[in-house]
Amino acid sequence: MNLRFEADEIAYLRSLPNFRSAPAGFWDYLADFRFTGNVFAVPEGTVIYEGQPILNIRAPLVEGQLPETWLLSAITFETLVASKAARIAHAAQGRDVVEFGTRRAHTPEAGVLGARAAFIGGCVGTSNTLAGFRYGIPVMGTAAHSWVMSFESESEAFRQLQQLLGDRTVQLLDTYDVLEGAREVGRLGGPLWGVRIDSGDFLSTSTNVRRILDAAGLQQAKIMASGDLDETKIAALVAAGAPIDAFGVGTELAVSGDAPSMGAIYKLVEIESHGEMRPPPSTAPKRKPCLAPSNSSVSLSSICSRCMTNAPRTRGVAEALYHRRRTGGKASRCRANPGACQRRSAAVARGGPPNRTIPRS
Repeated sequence: MNLRFEADEIAYLRSLPNFRSAPAGFWDYLADFRFTGNVFAVPEGTVIYEGQPILNIRAPLVEGQLPETWLLSAITFETLVASKAARIAHAAQGRDVVEFGTRRAHTPEAGVLGARAAFIGGCVGTSNTLAGFRYGIPVMGTAAHSWVMSFESESEAFRQLQQLLGDRTVQLLDTYDVLEGAREVGRLGGPLWGVRIDSGDFLSTSTNVRRILDAAGLQQAKIMASGDLDETKIAALVAAGAPIDAFGVGTELAVSGDAPSMGAIYKLVEIESHGEMRPPPSTAPKRKPCLAPSNSSVSLSSICSRCMTNAPRTRGVAEALYHRRRTGGKASRCRANPGACQRRSAAVARGGPPNRTIPRS
């Protein structure tokens, strides 16, 4: 844990009335402060049930007390977003979900961290370029309405974008009229990845757009939907048979709209006293290891729970988060490619990009 105090930070603390009586040795201690303890945590992406510990710290008392607020903030926010992403990916039933939430995130940095959490939870990529740069997450996106409006005509905007992006082009249809936009895409033809619908009745609109594209010979063109979507709306669209190939989800994902806060505690559970480790007095919880339940783990019988081989990440993570399979407490062996499992596991742990089907920016 890279925890230390810089000179200007110590100077600020010394200026506070609360520390007026602090001895000189305290400031020397802060100047030389380094975290010397040990941190134990479950791997990112692990399913945790109520009452299970996520993280343990064993350290001198002060070193264990200082990071409390930061850790609670970091863990609870990103857990909320990752859990929301898993529910959304599960609702999409194998269709790609892209994180679009930075514009609605509570801060720009929350947008970056939220994008990372969403990727861990099952999204295939993000529209946040900084998150892609920082964490190696696949970056995906489409043209903005302002792009289309900056040209004399919609057809010219589409043509210019297609010249720039070729088969990675995703045309935004609803700046003016969705169906007329789809017809214009049909007149232009390929190459393109597909189109995006950002408003309206997604079921009827996507059905009509699909007919227009197919009639123009663009059967391979895909349809993405975005705009105030969540897992409930996506599940309804999938159940109704909407011909939507991918979903962009922003607000509800970035702020975990239906559950915007998470209860978590950071408690002292043991302290050294007279050379022995013992629980503190009163009703403090007992020490628990950061482990999954001893008789089960979360995985799929046909998918390596570490490297997600044999399935898109969206399906692998989302299904793993929804189905429990008894494995006697042992990790599932990778059936598809055991030799590459460790390398792929490391790539997922650091946010490395598996194969994707949505065009990357």
